Amino acid sequence: MKDYTIRRGVDYQIYESEPTTFYAKCTHYGKGCDWLIRITKMQKKYYWEIRRYNGSHTCTRSTISQDHSKLDSKTVAEAIKPLVEVDPSLKVKSVIAEVQSKFNYTISYRKAWLAKQKAIESIFGGYELYEALPIWFEAMCHKEPLAVVHFETMPAYQGDDLVHDIRVLHRVFWSYYPCIRAFRHCKPIVQVDETHLYEKYKGRLSAIAQSNGAWSPLIAFHMFCIRHIESNFLRKFKAPYLQKLIVNIGYLRTIWEYQMRYKRLKEWGMAYTNWLDRIPREQYALAFDGGYRWGHMTTNLVECINFVLKGARNLPVTALVKATFYSLNELFTRKRAEAEARINAGHVFSEMLTYANNSATVVNSKLTEFRVDIRVAKGRPKMTRFLNEMDTRMLRGPRRCKQCGVEGHNRNRCRQRGSPSAGAPGE
Repeated sequence: MKDYTIRRGVDYQIYESEPTTFYAKCTHYGKGCDWLIRITKMQKKYYWEIRRYNGSHTCTRSTISQDHSKLDSKTVAEAIKPLVEVDPSLKVKSVIAEVQSKFNYTISYRKAWLAKQKAIESIFGGYELYEALPIWFEAMCHKEPLAVVHFETMPAYQGDDLVHDIRVLHRVFWSYYPCIRAFRHCKPIVQVDETHLYEKYKGRLSAIAQSNGAWSPLIAFHMFCIRHIESNFLRKFKAPYLQKLIVNIGYLRTIWEYQMRYKRLKEWGMAYTNWLDRIPREQYALAFDGGYRWGHMTTNLVECINFVLKGARNLPVTALVKATFYSLNELFTRKRAEAEARINAGHVFSEMLTYANNSATVVNSKLTEFRVDIRVAKGRPKMTRFLNEMDTRMLRGPRRCKQCGVEGHNRNRCRQRGSPSAGAPGE
């Protein structure tokens, strides 16, 4: 009835709404419209029966409204449930567009936001259901005994009074066994970044406020992301023309190169190098890192966390954990299938080579079906080894064009060569 009313652009007023009776009239009843309806629940037959109905509305709206009183957030929530279930990060403006498409009404931003929250709670549970989290982890560990879960809680207070027998969730750490097992095959480097949570949560994932000495040598070596240093530098000095120089100083692999760029930065101003000197060189410069950062200058690897949690960061905490579990479970299954396929392909190829050694004449006619295309890039092959102080010729600065004075090309490749401004021959 509500859907019918919304689509017809009419409205009604409820006069009676009881567990067994519903009675409503048109808002213009007695003023040009006689629409009314009375419905009674038949207890023994377990259905509702229309006892009185005056037919269709005969009223017309004097003004066209962009919204409808019966198009409440609960109705909208039911309409957008399939969309939210597929993508919990659905934007509010997309909810408004969906309602416009389905009902031909433009609802307010607040109504759309409330509808999305109700849809999320209906599908994934409420934000306050923290007690479900330990139950989920217990069930998960029962199926995955080698997973690691660690809870930390805090005492609960009501005002200044301690509430006994109640603890508040502070934080939780969990790791799945495939991740733990695979780590032994990875580089001995851990990248830490923070992933901000949305909606009611204002916390973060993967953030460490204090190291408590855990990053001290020789146990571990603490390094900084050069992109974050660059960002902090720009925030401090508002000097975008030095942005590339700051990054290059971190990426340079030799002390000689580092000193040259550092000197150039100092020429721009002592304040810049004084700021940089507050950071230990071994924590941001490859030339001094001792090889402990394995060539990784940024924390880009942890962007995969945002990818895994895409669409889940605005969910209640238990649903968020479930989303990571199912997403990683699908990832592990797919990677295992890919690895097995490669192993099987390698086994077949190995057998084919054994066959080639014993039957060269036959292979020459059969192997034409199998071809490996090796594409060579144009131009001079790029050097892959790291330069040091002995490579003074290679470490010199970029060449300048004698025609226009710009770096990166010579006179023969200059675009200004032969132009009228370059001068005519013999001049």
